[in-house]
Amino acid sequence: MNLIFRQLGDPTSSTYTYLLADADTREAILIDPVFDQALRDAALIDELGLRLGWTLETHVHADHVTGAWLLKHRVGSSIAVGANSGAQAADRYLAHGDKISFGSRHLEARATPGHTNGCLTYVMGDRTMAFTGDCLLIRGSGRTDFQQGDPRAMWRSVHEQIFSLPGECLLYPGHDYRGLTVTSVAEERRFNPRLADSITIEDFVGQMSHLGLPHPRQIDVAVPANLRCGRPAEGMGETPVQSWAPLTLTFAGIHEIQPAVLEERLSLAEVIDVREPDEWDGSLGHIPGSKLIPLGLLAARAEEIGRTRPVVLACRSGARSAQAVVILQRLGFRNVVNLAGGLIRWRASGSAVEGGRE
Repeated sequence: MNLIFRQLGDPTSSTYTYLLADADTREAILIDPVFDQALRDAALIDELGLRLGWTLETHVHADHVTGAWLLKHRVGSSIAVGANSGAQAADRYLAHGDKISFGSRHLEARATPGHTNGCLTYVMGDRTMAFTGDCLLIRGSGRTDFQQGDPRAMWRSVHEQIFSLPGECLLYPGHDYRGLTVTSVAEERRFNPRLADSITIEDFVGQMSHLGLPHPRQIDVAVPANLRCGRPAEGMGETPVQSWAPLTLTFAGIHEIQPAVLEERLSLAEVIDVREPDEWDGSLGHIPGSKLIPLGLLAARAEEIGRTRPVVLACRSGARSAQAVVILQRLGFRNVVNLAGGLIRWRASGSAVEGGRE
């Protein structure tokens, strides 16, 4: 199987983001990225050696801001949205039946209005997987009481465009609030309490008219931003990032700095070595100007570390110092990064050391 597939979650909005890629060509697409998770998604794409060609939106979201613009700004991906979404500044507007390719594979866009006018369900070319956004959820459905909600349109969308897929086709929703991750056409046709085969359109309209749900908390912020494909409003920046040096973000959520970059900017940072004393004086030596605070003592001695300059954590390989980053962040340190590859890579790159042996 040459498909790379990852299901990623945003805990704040319970949104699912889906990464799909061709393992042979490394071409990738991302469905429903979240602005607050865009750096995480970019890190995963980078670590897997993928090229992100497209971000796809299932609809104009009301509960989070899309990460489409931020990813385009950072990695050069293009943005695709529904032709009836009303969104501006996209690179492609998808109509029913349009296809988006990645390597030897493609997704087919199916118009599934009802939650909003511009809702799309993306179906894998071999009809083994479909991504239903907020149209069909696991044992539920999206709301129809705001934006351009229409329960009759949703019932028709589900029965004509989603339930017409093979029963074994796996369905991946845009959200789930109970931790459920995947279902199938056969399951939903049998068990969905709103949309199962036994439920008529009039039954569904009656249910959806009496849900009594609260107004989405983020709608006044999210919808205008998503109509701009996630581009910040004038005068607003993107998510804050540490900018004193070129950094990378690992999928584990750790900012890293490469040895050559740190050597050029060594005077700007405070370097804390979290190895043991015998390692500090051992064969690898230590970075000039660095301070030794073993990992086991880091929390107790955190007051010895300044908060005005960036803090770089170092160890032998970068593993212990990654944990040190987490410890200091929990203690309120904001500008903390890990030395990628630790002293092993520092020495291998020819950077200066004190002590140590050839």
